[in-house]
Amino acid sequence: MEGRVSNVEICNLAYTGKFEELKQCVLSDSSLATKTDQDNRTALHWACSAGHVNIVQFLLDLRVEVDLKDDACWTPLHIAASAGREEIVRSLISKGAQLNSVNQNGCTPLHYAASKNRYEIAQILLENGADPNATDKLQSTPLHRASAKGNYRLIQLLLKESASTNIQDSEGNTPLHLACDEERTEAAKLLVEHGASIYIENKEKMTPLQVAKVLIYLLRPRAQGSETCRLSSTQADVQSITRFLNEDILLQANNGTLKSRWRN
Repeated sequence: MEGRVSNVEICNLAYTGKFEELKQCVLSDSSLATKTDQDNRTALHWACSAGHVNIVQFLLDLRVEVDLKDDACWTPLHIAASAGREEIVRSLISKGAQLNSVNQNGCTPLHYAASKNRYEIAQILLENGADPNATDKLQSTPLHRASAKGNYRLIQLLLKESASTNIQDSEGNTPLHLACDEERTEAAKLLVEHGASIYIENKEKMTPLQVAKVLIYLLRPRAQGSETCRLSSTQADVQSITRFLNEDILLQANNGTLKSRWRN
């Protein structure tokens, strides 16, 4: 059957958007509105996933449990935020959905909005009280996720809402470490401008500067018989990060070995 995602038919109707058929079934047997399938998901979970606003609103008006967790501890709000369902996110919040509920990975809906660059949804969540410094099981915050992805506007939003720039994850990395490691030049600059430390060491005893330094070494051009050649765009981005952060510290850490490449 096309669109079959569940072993419970009401869930399949919710996912495929068959509103009238679903409505008739639920009005005939109200228990179907909260019946769970093999993934402990209800019709509400599946309607949020597929983005069927009318079905979501119908179920919410029946006062179904808004924060029921599936077998991976995802609530309907997790699903809607991750899938980019802005109107549904608003509806769930209006019915009292828990903004900082965590799934089996310790992630809140804001973690997914941050990593998937769902700016408007992140804004809605924050405006209604989502914690910008919530940490998952790896001690990563939404800012860690947005920084690793280079989601510039989302980083701006999180910083505006008092996200901490210097929280360390389970590997000791700050958001700035991740921005440097993923070559997110503008993100790295923005973080530093908002107080991110260039001196914090991760568990490998590396600062963000040293992470960028290693990238330059690994990405340096291979030129026969010459120390200098045209920089790749990736290396130029990493070089821009290190220059912005602190050229003098980086050169000192390398005993000046990058000097000829930087100033040729």
